[in-house]
Amino acid sequence: MSTKTQELPEVGEIVIGTISKIGDHGAYATLDEYDGIQGFLHISEIAPGWVRNVTRFVKKGDKKVLLVKRINKERSDVDLSLKQISKDQRKKKLQDVKRFEKEKGILKNIQEKADLTNKQLEKLEDQLLSKYNSVYDAVVDIATNNISVLDDLKLEKNVLPTIEEISSKIQVPSVEIRGILELSNNKSDGVEILRKILLDILKKNKENNVNISYLGAPKYRITVNSSDFKTAEKTLKPVLEEIEKYVNKTGGIFQFEREESKKTGEG
Repeated sequence: MSTKTQELPEVGEIVIGTISKIGDHGAYATLDEYDGIQGFLHISEIAPGWVRNVTRFVKKGDKKVLLVKRINKERSDVDLSLKQISKDQRKKKLQDVKRFEKEKGILKNIQEKADLTNKQLEKLEDQLLSKYNSVYDAVVDIATNNISVLDDLKLEKNVLPTIEEISSKIQVPSVEIRGILELSNNKSDGVEILRKILLDILKKNKENNVNISYLGAPKYRITVNSSDFKTAEKTLKPVLEEIEKYVNKTGGIFQFEREESKKTGEG
């Protein structure tokens, strides 16, 4: 008779744990992603400094982002840490979990609408993952660029309309960075010179989602929309440099002040 070996996390892995029991020396947490394996969070790993009362930091039923510190594979003992998790690590892990749950919902929706068997769904998932890092990335690409992005995967034709329909309902992640341009030119036709510079810039960047709106002399708002902050910043920088170059060249004055950025959709 064979016994199934229970999968354990790796040392250094960041996991989600549900606090199941609290004692004087720490708390036990059930690892959500590992079929109910229990890990122990020692009182010294709950928070920096001296922890007098465990329940001040964790309560039964709490879900916590935890670091796997040590593992005893023979006994399936897992030692955890809460205090060694940074704010950024916590945020990223929760985003990953949220995206995973969203992907499960997308796949279930495709299966039901296209009437796929579990085997067919598994094959579809493998095909999508051969091109994308995740199913979510696939549906975002379809929502952004249309279903033709899957042509090279040669998927079953009966499933394509379903994937396209579901993708069309996905809120595509987007960010907006913006700032105030303060431009002036003391020449008699200074306003027209500045207007022409900005119109030329807009024409050149039509495909880059750059927009410039007039707020009232001498201020304009410039905005760049993109799927992520890195791409948006990469677009904005040369645009600002070009505006500054031409404004200075015509004897004008250029100033720019950043405003708060915005983020919508899944990140």
